[in-house]
Amino acid sequence: MKVLKAVLLIILVGFIAIQFIRPEKINGSKESGNDISLVLTVPSSVHQSLKDACYDCHSNNTNYTWYFKIQPVGLMMNRHIKEGREELNFSNFAINPGKMKEIAEVIEENEMPLKSYRLLHKKARLDDTRKKELIQWAESETSFK
Repeated sequence: MKVLKAVLLIILVGFIAIQFIRPEKINGSKESGNDISLVLTVPSSVHQSLKDACYDCHSNNTNYTWYFKIQPVGLMMNRHIKEGREELNFSNFAINPGKMKEIAEVIEENEMPLKSYRLLHKKARLDDTRKKELIQWAESETSFK
């Protein structure tokens, strides 16, 4: 019993100590001449779906929620955001325009948005109609290279 209490105490102290680590919010410039909406024709409903389901990790317009302040959640979120932007950043889309086919594929295969993100963000749960609209739009833009 003493060992269990000691282990729990160490975990608690570690959890409290890690709260002093404050990851930096990594929002970039919100105004960009390379935003996807300026590079391609994006219907308003598609643009709204992108904002709801993609922009927090795949643009410079991340909406940081209250749980970002709880560690290690905030650290993991920052890592996801950095990786997401490296893969695809809608705010700097002209730099990486050959992603349209991949966008359609990951939505169709339910790889994106991530399940963990969908659990916490109701707007990111794309119904079949919104998915189909996004896929059709992305496929129609695959000639953009």
